[in-house]
Parts: sequence; C-alpha cells; structure tokens
Amino acid sequence: MTTFIRLLDVPVVEKDSALRTVIGELANDNASSRVFEPEPKDFASVPGSPFAYWVSLAVCATFKSVPTFASDTRRVVVGFQSFDDFRFVHTWWEVAEQIGESDKKWPVFAKGGALSKFYRDLVLVVQWDDGAHAAYAGRTSNFNVLITSSRDDFLYRPGLTWPRRTNGLSLSVMPSGSIFADKGPAAFIERDEPNDLLALCALMNSKPFGYLVSVQLARTELAQSYEVGLIQQTPVPDLSEDNTKILAKLACRAWSLKRSLDTVNETSHAFVLPPGLNEKITGLDPAAIEKELAAIQREIDDRAFELYGITAEDRATIEASGKSSATSDEPTEDDDENDEEENVSGPAEHSVLSWLVGVVFGRFDPRLALGERDVPPEPEPFDPLPARSPGMWPKEEELRLLPIAVDDPGHDEDLCFRVQSAAETLGCKVPENLRSWLAHDFFPLHIKMYSKSRRKAPIYWQLATPSGSYSVWLYLHAFTKDTLYTLQRDYVGPKVELEMRKLEALRKEIGDGPKAAERKRLTAQETFVEELRGFAEEVKRIAPLWNPNLDDGVVINFAPLWRLVAHYKPWQKELKTTWDALANGDYDWAHLALHLWPERVVPKCATDRSLAIAHGLEDVFWVEGGDGKWKARAKPTKSVDELVGERTSAAVKESVQSLMQASSSGGTVAGRKATGSKTRAAK
Repeated sequence: MTTFIRLLDVPVVEKDSALRTVIGELANDNASSRVFEPEPKDFASVPGSPFAYWVSLAVCATFKSVPTFASDTRRVVVGFQSFDDFRFVHTWWEVAEQIGESDKKWPVFAKGGALSKFYRDLVLVVQWDDGAHAAYAGRTSNFNVLITSSRDDFLYRPGLTWPRRTNGLSLSVMPSGSIFADKGPAAFIERDEPNDLLALCALMNSKPFGYLVSVQLARTELAQSYEVGLIQQTPVPDLSEDNTKILAKLACRAWSLKRSLDTVNETSHAFVLPPGLNEKITGLDPAAIEKELAAIQREIDDRAFELYGITAEDRATIEASGKSSATSDEPTEDDDENDEEENVSGPAEHSVLSWLVGVVFGRFDPRLALGERDVPPEPEPFDPLPARSPGMWPKEEELRLLPIAVDDPGHDEDLCFRVQSAAETLGCKVPENLRSWLAHDFFPLHIKMYSKSRRKAPIYWQLATPSGSYSVWLYLHAFTKDTLYTLQRDYVGPKVELEMRKLEALRKEIGDGPKAAERKRLTAQETFVEELRGFAEEVKRIAPLWNPNLDDGVVINFAPLWRLVAHYKPWQKELKTTWDALANGDYDWAHLALHLWPERVVPKCATDRSLAIAHGLEDVFWVEGGDGKWKARAKPTKSVDELVGERTSAAVKESVQSLMQASSSGGTVAGRKATGSKTRAAK
C-alpha cells in the first residue's frame, strides 16, 4: 500500500503549511481527507492504469461495468490538418461564397476554440475544392484517411465536436455541412438522429463524464488534451427512451439559450441586433439565461450521476474536484488554436455604432430594429449554418451595397453624416465626437472585432492620411477591380482640387504679413493639402495593379495598400510584412501573386502541382499516370513564355515597379516618410 497526500486545491503559498499539517495528522494516527492509501492493483481497472490514487474503487469499477463510448453505433473521428491555414482557412465573412453544403467551396470548419458547452459558432471556413484537396493529400495522412475511406461516413454529417486541448471538456453541436479538424475532433452516431446526438451531448457535458475522462489521465479537468482515443474508452451508460428524450430536451434548451446570447455578436451566424436594441426586440435577458443554464447543468448532472450509479459520497468528491480545478494555481496549457477571442466590441454603444456602420454600407438590415421585419425563426441545432446571419439583409432583398464612404463633411457619402442619419431614424444615440471616433478609434476596434483564431479579417477598410485628417472607407463585399479608379476619379481627385482652391483663397485672404492665428490656419491648410496630394498619388500608384480576389483572404488583398494605413501603425506593419512576403514569393499560390509576378509564378507551376491547380494550369504542366499518380509533363501543352505573356500587363508592371521603389527607398507615405524595411523585388 502506498500513501498519497493530495494538495492540488491548496494555493501555492499555503502548500508548505498544509503539508506539515497533514503529516502531523498522520503521525498522530488522525484521519485526513487529503490522505489516500490505495492498492496499486486497483489502478488496473482504469484504461492505462493511471495513478488515480484519489478515485474510489466504486468509480474505478465503472470502467468495467459500463460500456465505453466506442461501439457499433458511435464513432469518434479525428479530422485533418491543412498545414497552411493562412492559405486554406478563412473566416466565414471574408469569402465570396458561404457555406454549409457539400458542393460549396468553403464549408464551415470545426477547429476547436475556447471552452463552450452545447453551442459554439463555427466562424471558420475551409477551402474544399479539388485544388485544396490536392494540396491536403500531399501534406497529411489524416486527409487521405478521411477522404478515401470515410468520406460518405463522416463529412458534412451532423455530430458533436470539442476543442482537443482546453481547460475542461466541452462538447458542442456540429451542424450539418461541416468539415472538422484534428484540433476539433468529432463524434457521430448511427442514423444521425438529432435526439440521440443531443442526449449524448448532455451526457458528455456532465460532471461524471468529465471526471471519468480526467481519471484516465490521473489529473483534474484542468488543461487536458482530449484525444479521440481517450473519449472512445470513456464509459457511457445505455439510455432508455425516456432518458434520451429528457436529456435531449435539456441539451436542446441549453443550445438555444447559448445561441441567444450570441445574437448580439455581429460576427456570429446567429447575430440579430447589437446590445440594447436586441433586448428591446427579442426580449433577450442575459442574467436570466445564465441562471437557467446553471439550472439545466445541475439537472443534467443529477441524471448523469444516477445513470452512472455513482454514490452520494463519490458525487461529493467529484463535485469538490471540479471546484478545486477551477481555482487551481496550475498554469494552463491551452492549445494554440484555443484562441477564439471574446466579443471585443467594448461598451454596448460601440457595438451599436459598429452595427450602424454596417447598416450604412448595406450589410445589416435596420428593419429588424424598427419592427418592420420579423426576426427569423430559430433554426434546429443541426441545421446547416446560413450564408448570412439573421441580422443581415436577406439576399433576395439586399439593397445596393455602398462601396465607398468618406470622412468629408458635406459629401453625399460622408460616413459620419450617414451614421448620424441612420441613428436618428432608428432612435439610437451617437456621441458628440462621432466624427473623431470614426476617424481614429473605430478601425482598430473593427479589426479586433473581426479577428478570430489568429486570423484578422476586417471588412470595412479605412484608408487615410497619416494624421487621419481625411479618410475613405471601402467595403470588402462591394469591391471590384475598378474600385480604386473610382476612388481616384470621383472622391480623392475632386477633394484635392477643392482643398487646393481653398488654400489659394486663404492665401489671398491673408495677404502679406499674416498674424499668428492666420499663419496657423495657413500652415494647417498647407499640411492638409500636402497629405491629400500624397494620398492621391498613392491611390493612383496602386489603382492599375488592384485586382481583388476574396479567395486570397483579407490580409493579402489589403497588403498592396499598406502605405495608405499610416494612421494605424500596427495594421500597417502587418500589411507591410505580408507585402514583403508576397514580393519574396512566399505566397505564390495567391491570385494576386500571379497577377503581379506571372514571370515568377508560372514557371513554378511546372514543378509544384498545388500552384498549378491554384492558377488553373494543372492540365498544362501535369498529367495523371496509369497508376493514379500525377507527374510533370515532359513538354507543357503551352510554353511558359506564352503563358507569362498572356498574363502580363505593362500598366501592372509599371505600377508594381513604382510601388517596390517607393517601398525600398523610404519614400513618402501620403506625405510622410515611410519606415518600411527594404523589400527584395522579384525578378
């Protein structure tokens, strides 16, 4: 017999004295709840024979008396890795086509995330066309197994998923039409019966199940790695029809409540209206919801303890261990994918302002706030995720999107004026400093709001002078290849001319020998005109090479504009880094790379089939052999020179050369010195 002393729930600074106390109790033959003396052979009943010394014999016996999760009707499956998430994994709002059906290019992607029971919005999508498949197949055996032997069994099916590594096991609904990752494994049942899946979700989110999982690792629930094999060998009691119905009803209600809390988050598939407006229209009551969720969890736990046949004494131990793990000093070891950010919109008024900007651009439907359109009914838990959230305009009713807005008082498309007008119509309050807030504070907030899983994907792009004295806003989903020409011709050019006329008029008005105040006005206008002219020159420089493709993702599309975001240095630095990588050939799979440097990218397609597929040149350079393996053609069906010539534009090359020279020479960025590092121009 071995003696164990358990002090995991004791703060670090108190462990020394606590240990002395327990040792004293042992010396005096006094009983202590912190002392355990199991027989080593008792560990053998638990898979892997872990040193789970604190676990009772009755709980250990559960692993023998209750069937395991793995069975003929239940399966746990590990997903795949793309090994290039920057290329293949995007957020759902940044792609052109969304989502959910097996024939779509960008199905939703369950890839772990933060701990969240019952409901978790899947904000990522994964490229799932033939080109992506060819790349996946060459990089991961997980993909080959999933596709070749199990495609009909698991892809796009409803199931349950969880973050593989997080602080506590948390199962959530995985809707139909989903692809799942190795870091977001999935569980399935025969015939995909929703009630059976929901009942299983409830049981696996119970304290007894979580405890039995942690016992196998001889640890509490803190910072575990919840691998597929671990879940497969965890006991799951058989459920009667009545228990299935009851647990399914509880899980469905928990899913609905958790989803309702997400209806205020504008990056969610469930979004309806921002805080404040949402409560008025839907009756949302977060405090009441949290209270009901706690009650549902207690009822699930009660039934689970009964189903597992766990005694009152063991239940008290299990519940106490849950509390101690929640307060433990042990550092967490979250997986690097467990980085779903919370709703970072800040105060409720900021969420409302962000929503109003979306209303102005034509993204969000204001009729919901006015009661002129009913809130769409709640979907079923396993329904495919929609292409648009309920708060967005239905596709068939969508108004004309506003592609460009400006920070320019008196202009028809002045963003501040339009937001104020929308606020008045909708009965929303806006701050007195709205114009300043939009010019200087909104864009950093917007980037944070639209950043998930370490992917930054803002959809409203602020281009501005370095001081932020003048801004233009572009809306991602209204882009065309002519957007910058339109910006140059209809917005920035006329603005420069107007301000230059004002400058000349001011000089004439002041005349010779201006006073101090007049000199200050004159200097301010001269500086403003200088910044505007620099801004206009940069827009003119970029316009010929501008050719957005949303499949490249937000950051790559935004990268050539890095000199136009000097007003927000962190974002400019990120874009400049991406631009350098593009110029150096790191992202030659991107459509933008082929558009700018065909002389570099096309020859690579002859040696890299993944690139050839990405650029529609597979048949030119590659051929499938009789053995099913692809090999490079001895002679391409079209010469490299001819292919490059077809894709080369003199205007684009001139624009690229100008941008590269400006980048490497430290030239002005909208009227100020650039600080970007030198970029190696591609040959």
